[in-house]
Amino acid sequence: MGLRGFIARRIIYSIILIILVVCVNFVLFMVMPGDPTDFLLQGYSRESPEQRQAREALLRDLWGIGDPWHIQLVKYIRNLFTWNFGIEIIGRRPIAEVMSRKIPYTLLVLGSSTVLSIIIGLILGIMVIRRRGTLFDTGSVVVSLIVSSLPTFWIGLVLLWVFAQSLGWFPGAHAFPTNWAGGNWPKPITTAVNYSSNSLGLSFGISLAESWKLFWGYLSHLILPLTTLTLFSFGGWLLLTRASMLDVITEDYIVTARAKGLSERAVLYKHALKNAALPIVTSAALSFGFILSGAIITETVFSYPGIGGWIWDAINFRDYTVLMAIFYIISICVIIANIIADMLYGILDPRIRYE
Repeated sequence: MGLRGFIARRIIYSIILIILVVCVNFVLFMVMPGDPTDFLLQGYSRESPEQRQAREALLRDLWGIGDPWHIQLVKYIRNLFTWNFGIEIIGRRPIAEVMSRKIPYTLLVLGSSTVLSIIIGLILGIMVIRRRGTLFDTGSVVVSLIVSSLPTFWIGLVLLWVFAQSLGWFPGAHAFPTNWAGGNWPKPITTAVNYSSNSLGLSFGISLAESWKLFWGYLSHLILPLTTLTLFSFGGWLLLTRASMLDVITEDYIVTARAKGLSERAVLYKHALKNAALPIVTSAALSFGFILSGAIITETVFSYPGIGGWIWDAINFRDYTVLMAIFYIISICVIIANIIADMLYGILDPRIRYE
């Protein structure tokens, strides 16, 4: 079986796995004591009794409440597959709409921190291997263990105290300046339409000052939560890189590469790292798969409007429909990340065949 057959088989398996995940999600949230409409209708608690009764009838028909369990399950799968997640309790807005607004912020802060921590961990891990057994090796391991053991809320509060409150270099909360909330966004691109009875023209311009204001407005609010997550995560990647490369650094092909006169840099990067990359790829795939789970503590500390803070609010308000939607999206991302990791295995290790 070639690569195409492997991909087709994995896609089929993934669809089956997604259905199983949805079934587990159904058992966790729908088969619960009491009437599910009690929490489904909390988002409409301000409506009149007549409107609430009409809404309850629609929800019962949408989710199959009161129907046999297999009918409820079919409707539940249909709603998740069609992105019909319902209404959140807190803001009474469609969950899919709120999710589309929060996902970019989570991808920005958690995706950037994951990429940075992997890069920093790989580079430092290779540097540690080159100096294994020295004070640099021991110090790097000790520092990595200490930093990775610190609570993220403590790291975030220290950064806020030093760089936001004491020095005033960066803002302490939110994803952009508060005065932008009313629509007062910087306009880096301006357009104008000129028309007359005989002609029609369109002109546009780019303002570097407005572009920088927009860029720095987001970046200044991103730096502290990004630093918090990177400091917390890079140590794990350093230790994983070090452990993976220690397993291969004494192999015969490494000794042969050194005997051929290759530089230590070429030996480590082109030979050792490539053969030690499989566990790193697996961990990286899982990390990227769980990106949309957000960083609950960090986003809460910095009031960052991502998925993590949304999960925290949903737990506090028992907004089960939001939790169902988020768990479903996270499951899909993890499954896709595992498929990508399986395909990367064959690229990194020629011994792996898709058969």
